[in-house]
Amino acid sequence: MIYNRDYQESIEEKILAPYAIHSKNSKGRKYPESEPDYRTCFQRDRDRVLHTTAFRRLEYKTQVFINYEGDYYRTRLTHTLEVTQIGRTIARALGASEDLVEVICMAHDMGHPPFGHSGESTLNMLMQGFGGFNHNHHSYRIVTEIERRYPDFPGLNLSWEVLEGMVKHETEYDKTDAMEYDPSLRGNLEAQITNVADELAYTSHDLDDGLRSGIITPEMLKGIELWEMSAARHLNNGCIMDDLTRHMIIRDLTGLQVTSMINTSAENIEKSQVKSATELQSLNFNVVGFDEEMKKRNRILKDFLFTNMYHQYRVVRMHKKAERILTELFTAYANEPSMLPMQFQNLIEEKGKERTISDYLAGMTDRFAVDEYAKLFDPSLLP
Repeated sequence: MIYNRDYQESIEEKILAPYAIHSKNSKGRKYPESEPDYRTCFQRDRDRVLHTTAFRRLEYKTQVFINYEGDYYRTRLTHTLEVTQIGRTIARALGASEDLVEVICMAHDMGHPPFGHSGESTLNMLMQGFGGFNHNHHSYRIVTEIERRYPDFPGLNLSWEVLEGMVKHETEYDKTDAMEYDPSLRGNLEAQITNVADELAYTSHDLDDGLRSGIITPEMLKGIELWEMSAARHLNNGCIMDDLTRHMIIRDLTGLQVTSMINTSAENIEKSQVKSATELQSLNFNVVGFDEEMKKRNRILKDFLFTNMYHQYRVVRMHKKAERILTELFTAYANEPSMLPMQFQNLIEEKGKERTISDYLAGMTDRFAVDEYAKLFDPSLLP
């Protein structure tokens, strides 16, 4: 027997919750296409994202530590994969569409420029008066216009529900404009799962990277309840925390949060008595989230990371370097656009000089930006 698209869609009808997004009920694509025989529309969307240039470049874009700090730290790509894994786990437990969660998770950070949030804040500053820069909005532009892989339309022509999920992806640090996707409605269940999976993932893995780097020590974490709940099970009698122990603690800490997320979200859904995806999106609150105690514990850990890691001098130094690199590259290209690659020079009339330069810089990996900076400003190097 061949498990074709029709059969897979019939399986969804049996296993997905009625308030989940079912692929057969998709509102479709902006540019009509016949769907493949052996993949649902959301599976096709996932594959289209996977094969983009923007997705591959995430391997060499900063999460917290720039690439040359070491091979063991998270990159924007490994962050994305961890978000996807957590998202699928939550989706499976709540009866949501794993495929839709997966593609939103995979696409949500493709618009990040080099050097992480410092790169984003720098580009936003440089683009004041020209529309600003927001990595969520840039992710949307990548999949709707910037990636060119098909002769009949710009972008990837993703399903309406994927685009809505990307537009309504919001975390504490990510905000965007949902005007084109009925801002009176909240994100669908799958988008809400992506939001919490993103926050949960970066809190856990940034702590892990901080411990590995030595910026954070177990002693500094005393009094952080979420840490102590997990460490108490694996770090006894004052033993030294080796790599294996650290892995066990971070895994335990992540599991505690995922369990809270699943149980609380299931309770919220049951209490709301929603029967459809539209009813869920019409609620005046997000159904996916932590219980109050876990929310407090997570908040305390986030505040600790903000103070002790994101503002640690090694990280701040890299932020200032990133600001200088991107500012000077932007200024150089603006003063002499003929230094841009020809395919970008050809876009200036359509997009404007500043937006074209911003798009070029946002697409760079960390090391490409560093190399380009050296080529432009180090007279000993060939251009």
